[in-house]
Amino acid sequence: MKLHCLVLGGLLVLLLLSRGNVATKASAIDLRTFVGCAVREFTFLARKPGCRGLRVTTDACWGRCETWEKPILEPPYIESHHRICTYNETRMVTVKLPRCAPDVDPFYTYPVAIRCVCDLCSTATTECETY
Repeated sequence: MKLHCLVLGGLLVLLLLSRGNVATKASAIDLRTFVGCAVREFTFLARKPGCRGLRVTTDACWGRCETWEKPILEPPYIESHHRICTYNETRMVTVKLPRCAPDVDPFYTYPVAIRCVCDLCSTATTECETY
């Protein structure tokens, strides 16, 4: 399953830039001054064609991770260090969507964050075009 940095299978997640790692729940901290990457409760509308949507509350990664770039004299002429707040450990959860058409699979699977870290954007799990 490919996850997008901002959209995870219908799950909208805000990923910002800063420094550090934190494995605690972000809901216990002041998010305006928080520096790091943490698990945060998030609610989204799970939906797919042919079914009604279902409001789901889950845990997602949220935070700001250190990033920098500096010019260099040799190609590619820039050295970059870009980290994103991303999943370090997840578990998958499946819910049954309401009122699906007879020919539509009613099950919807999404990731739940167990642990989050500041790390490189991995194309194996994330759309990284903007990084």
